[in-house]
Amino acid sequence: MLTVKPPIVSVDWLHDNLNADNLIVLDATIHKVGAKTDDKKEKQQIQNAVLFDLKNVFLDIEAEYPNTIPSEKYFETQVQKLGINNDSCIVVYDDIGVYSSPRVWWLFRVFGFENIAVLNGGLPSWKEAGYMVESKNERTLSMGNFKASINKDKISMTEEVLKASRHNKIILDARSKERFYATEPEPRKDLRGGHIPNSKSLPYIELQVDGKMKSKEELQKIFSEVNPSKEGMILSCGSGITACILALGAEEAGKTNYSVYDGSWTEWASRLELPVEK
Repeated sequence: MLTVKPPIVSVDWLHDNLNADNLIVLDATIHKVGAKTDDKKEKQQIQNAVLFDLKNVFLDIEAEYPNTIPSEKYFETQVQKLGINNDSCIVVYDDIGVYSSPRVWWLFRVFGFENIAVLNGGLPSWKEAGYMVESKNERTLSMGNFKASINKDKISMTEEVLKASRHNKIILDARSKERFYATEPEPRKDLRGGHIPNSKSLPYIELQVDGKMKSKEELQKIFSEVNPSKEGMILSCGSGITACILALGAEEAGKTNYSVYDGSWTEWASRLELPVEK
């Protein structure tokens, strides 16, 4: 049975293992916030990839804020519908490079599943290597036996973040520096600009080169500078997507004592009783 230890795998590794019986390839593509999209362009995917719908399925659809983590039972049921078993090996990718795929990696880790990795460079790197793609193909899937077991240590809620802010604990923000310092408006209309008091700016793009995650050594250097101790880190962004890129980078760097702020800046800025710095 195929297993994967590192949180990031190369396109060559995936190509070499594409026919493994227990491999599930997930397409986690979403539109990038603020980016223009070409809906007329034909959707392509890695062979036999299964859509992991972050925006319509794998979230709490009744939540006040976007991308809120779903319940344990709901996640379990929806994952089973994708034909995923407890002994599956999952590789997740997106069409941008490494953008939304880490969110899926993090969700599975939150729900107790560790045999999963992110495809470095995503579909662009796959195609650049000359590996085959196919047109979008929605197949009938048999139910899997996946069981979820939530690990709440990987999630932070607003009250915990507020306490961390007041006590100068490490809070890292994956948004651009312009959004962090409110020199450009938030893409979500009427949302306050700025950042959580005492948080640090670590734009997710600083962990990447040409859509790929930097090397393990480079990531270790970055996280050693922002967190030289073994202190826990809270990771935030706009709505919980790109904070997971920081989580992926931290995991690769061996800094595993982290959590993702589920509401992120959208919740913080929406709650007018919470303080904001610029």
